[in-house]
Amino acid sequence: RSHRFEIEISTISMLKVNRIYQMDCFDFLKKIDDDSIDLAVVDPPYFLKKAVWDTFESHEDFLDFTFEWVDSLLPKLKKNASLYIFNTPYNAAYILPHLVNKKMVFQNWITWDKRDGLGGAKQKFSNGQESILFFTKGENHTFNYDDIRLPYESTDRIEHAKTKGILKDGKRWFPNPKGRLCGEVWHITSERHKNKINGKTPKMSHITPKPLELVERIIKASSNVGDLVLDCFVGSGTTAVAAKKLGRRFIGCDKEQGYVSLAKQRLKKI
Repeated sequence: RSHRFEIEISTISMLKVNRIYQMDCFDFLKKIDDDSIDLAVVDPPYFLKKAVWDTFESHEDFLDFTFEWVDSLLPKLKKNASLYIFNTPYNAAYILPHLVNKKMVFQNWITWDKRDGLGGAKQKFSNGQESILFFTKGENHTFNYDDIRLPYESTDRIEHAKTKGILKDGKRWFPNPKGRLCGEVWHITSERHKNKINGKTPKMSHITPKPLELVERIIKASSNVGDLVLDCFVGSGTTAVAAKKLGRRFIGCDKEQGYVSLAKQRLKKI
């Protein structure tokens, strides 16, 4: 009986880090140790029906799938780990209360302004954003705010403030040489729009790739060098690529062999 127990324990930890696996997300998460992940960055299906893997019978079926993978992932996070989940604002409105009910700690609802050109909506405002939910498992999480500062927008005023400062609440405020603190609205051009040729969008190797600079911002903010970053819908491999570039360990999976091959090719270039 004890020998059988030892075999079961060893199979839970059979996956090597710094690898991308072709696996179903649920099979993959079963093989990840509990309390082992420092940061999870997850870009799952959105139920936009743009591919077979993004198609479900109904929104209810989509939410059942979403809540199931979320519930499978949460035990894998360390007690002060961070979790980022991408989705549409509508879907995020369902995912947020589910995470709250699971005792996760809400930090931010980040709006990614994709700078993606003009939409064609005629009965509502054109869609031009995606949501990123930022939760942590505890209160003592990593957040490297200095590493993700952005350039100040009021350049003339900031230039003046460098020498004389700005009077605020009776004190002189001087701009930080690294820039301003990062807010909740991220103006980052989408890969689709960024790679236009003669005004036309080329066919992408993945239908919804995330910009590398966007994922790098997340990893810089919510992990440290050597930490383990997980992505259970790795797609074109952007999370793994960003983690490797920034000196973090990574582990990920995708059900589609084509995406796994693409991710591995990108990693070889780092």
